[in-house]
Amino acid sequence: MSAARWWLAVGAAGLVACGGDEAGPAPGTPAVELPPPTATAPATPQDSAVADTAGQKTGLSREVFSYRGSGRDPFQSLLASGEVRPLFEDLRLVAVVYDARYPARSVAVLRDVSVNKRYDVRVDDELGRLRVVEIRRDEVIFMLEEFGVARQVNLVLRRPQEGIP
Repeated sequence: MSAARWWLAVGAAGLVACGGDEAGPAPGTPAVELPPPTATAPATPQDSAVADTAGQKTGLSREVFSYRGSGRDPFQSLLASGEVRPLFEDLRLVAVVYDARYPARSVAVLRDVSVNKRYDVRVDDELGRLRVVEIRRDEVIFMLEEFGVARQVNLVLRRPQEGIP
């Protein structure tokens, strides 16, 4: 049997299996007969469900989300944010002007050793990721916030015999 005859036999078998010998509907005639139109169309279950719920409130409520306007921008990448200067590791406490009567008026003098820059800070001042929490006679206490986690760190005033690197 040649390949052409074999394909012809397979095609004929497919037509017989699919009912290909029966005549289909004439072109332009609908496959299903529609009932004649009436004066009023009967209500479908879908229409009655819509009519039932039209007069009722559905109990759905819109969820509203709001957040404080402070802190890190949630749409800014943590990887692309880069370093925020000064880094705690680069800071040295140079001097403290402490007012025992009014501690809120105390001033601490810090130096960033990497860029040799001086900072005069008071309580609640911010330096990069650092916030000054408290100034004592010989130390400054900071709140360091990294990746949404806050921890407390402190810088101690070095005595002259300790030496300053």
